[in-house]
Amino acid sequence: MMPMTLATIKQDLEGKIGYELMLVAQTGRKRHTERRGVLTETYPAVFVVDLDPEENSFERVSYSYSDILTKTVEIEFLDQVV
Repeated sequence: MMPMTLATIKQDLEGKIGYELMLVAQTGRKRHTERRGVLTETYPAVFVVDLDPEENSFERVSYSYSDILTKTVEIEFLDQVV
C-alpha cells in the first residue's frame, strides 16, 4: 500500500470526480455526521462534494485533503458515476 500523503489523496480524488460517495465527518467527541453526495471539484487545498438535497439542508460542502489524512473525514466511494 502506498503511503498516504496530501498529493496522493488529491490525485486519487481527481480520478473520482463525478462518483457518488458516502462521507463520514467527525464533529466532536464521539460524534459524527454521515452525508451522501457526489464529488464535483478538486482544488489545490480542498475538494467539493455536492450533497443529496433530499437528505441535507445545504447543497455542498468542502473539506481539505488534510481532513482525510488525519481521518477527520472518511470517504467511501459507492462505485457509480452520476
